[in-house]
Amino acid sequence: MSQTVVLKVGMSCEGCAGAVRRVLGKMEGVESFDIDMKEQKVTVKGNVQPDAVLQTVSKTGKKTALWEAEAAAPTPPPEPEAKPAESETSVVTAA
Repeated sequence: MSQTVVLKVGMSCEGCAGAVRRVLGKMEGVESFDIDMKEQKVTVKGNVQPDAVLQTVSKTGKKTALWEAEAAAPTPPPEPEAKPAESETSVVTAA
């Protein structure tokens, strides 16, 4: 079954992209891949599993993560606003 796997890969130069090209070129099941250095994005198409592609590209030593995992990561909820503590009010009545 052919599928597309998108990774975020820390590439700072053409040598980095070349390392990614080499490992993907040797990987079984890869039909095609596209490397976008500007976006730090690698798109792999073929009969591949996302975890296998992630592990293979990680062997280059570049910081690698699944693109979806980063894009879909839930943002932490905003911190609740600090409210002043309500002090107990004691009512003194004159007798």
